[in-house]
Amino acid sequence: MLLASCAAGPDFIPPSAPSVVGYASEHRLASTVSASVVGGNAQGFVPGSDISGYWWMLFRSRQLSAFVEEAVRNHPDVQAAQLALRNARESALAQQGGLFPQVTANGSTEREQATSAQSGQWPGQTSTYTLYNASVSVSYALDIWGGTRRQVEALQAQADYQAFKLEATYLALTANVVTAAITDASLRDQITAIEEIIKAESDQLARIQRQFDIGAISKSDVLSQEATLAQARATLAPLQKQLAQQRNQLMAYLGRLPSQDRGEHVRLADLRLPGRLPVSLPSTLVRQRPDIRQAEATLHQATATVGVGIANLLPQLTLSGSYGASGPERLFSPDTIVWSAASSVSQKLIDGGTLYHTKEADVAAFEQDLALYKSAVVTAFQNVADSLRAIQYDAATLKAQAAAEKATSDSLAMAVEQFKTGAVPYVTVINAQQSYLNARVSRIKAQATRYTDTAALFQSLGGGWWNRTDETPDAQPRANPGYFAGPDKKAQEAMR
Repeated sequence: MLLASCAAGPDFIPPSAPSVVGYASEHRLASTVSASVVGGNAQGFVPGSDISGYWWMLFRSRQLSAFVEEAVRNHPDVQAAQLALRNARESALAQQGGLFPQVTANGSTEREQATSAQSGQWPGQTSTYTLYNASVSVSYALDIWGGTRRQVEALQAQADYQAFKLEATYLALTANVVTAAITDASLRDQITAIEEIIKAESDQLARIQRQFDIGAISKSDVLSQEATLAQARATLAPLQKQLAQQRNQLMAYLGRLPSQDRGEHVRLADLRLPGRLPVSLPSTLVRQRPDIRQAEATLHQATATVGVGIANLLPQLTLSGSYGASGPERLFSPDTIVWSAASSVSQKLIDGGTLYHTKEADVAAFEQDLALYKSAVVTAFQNVADSLRAIQYDAATLKAQAAAEKATSDSLAMAVEQFKTGAVPYVTVINAQQSYLNARVSRIKAQATRYTDTAALFQSLGGGWWNRTDETPDAQPRANPGYFAGPDKKAQEAMR
């Protein structure tokens, strides 16, 4: 019992968090600038603030929340991750059985007829009798060096890996749905803007044509306006293609087929940009990011596997015994009792170095996983820093794009008035129209980018899974070991 209280190999200790106080060179991040357009409000950062498990609700869009709920409920990747977690948990529970004695009950009944001729007596006489056998055998492999416990530990770490893989799948799916819905809204607004510009330029072409008909302008002005209108129309089809493909992508995230698109969509004007953004402390980020926790679980599994390899190098001790009865009648009477007790020890003396090099390979795998863990931490900190910088600079971009749109709109109005008085040639109007088109589309893109950058920050900080209380029934062990819970009823019947 004293020997069994310890286990061979190193005990796992989670790596400590990086000793830094922030994600940028400055100690405190400044609030973003604001712009007088939808989605242009300033955003401030709150260091150490916690993250909601339902962060997408901060955008205040019922349709966006409905999309996320449908995706989590229907997407096959979430269901597959849940079932992979249940698989890992069941495997760990199965391995725990090796820590207990294995007890087997045996019983048999034989009806036989014998003759005395078999022993040389003649004439032979026959006799019929029934032979009963009943016994219980016990076998217990003593886990002296903790090899079995390390195997259980490794499988439990694998279950932890699958649990955090489920959270990573959940986080990626929700962030992708939010980004896809916002991109969908942006493309719709861009298409609407270009359609309005096409209508305005078509009306302008009609006016130019009337002026040409009365000889007020030259044919070149008409051709220039026709070229501008054609260029505007040429930008419409690519956006419509992007929108159609974006809808297909959104439907895939929702677990639907493209033909099941019911037309629901989010409008940029209906979204609200969160004004206060949580920023987790660096010391807590390593406990929040699912990918870092996955890497940690993998490292834990590798540590336990090293212990298994060390235990396999040491002697293995097994105890066994049986108790039962065998006879033609009156089982378990003193004359029919049979029993046995045995112990065995085994130690490989020569195996060509197989066990030693297997253990060394496990050590190398541990060191590899440690390096990969460090890489995951570096990437996580980079993701957060990138998201913070994106939020800051894209707010400035939106402010500049809003100012550019207003300036080009005013410039276009002035160019039209000056052309009417003959102060400028019509090419000035054409250039002003093109500048206004580009500025308006760029402003819409900048609006959407602010929303997607905010979603990226929540994703890079881990998404608040530790504050979510949703149910994942497919990830739980089943009470009835013979039950199959597949989505296909026919397959369920076939399994039975």
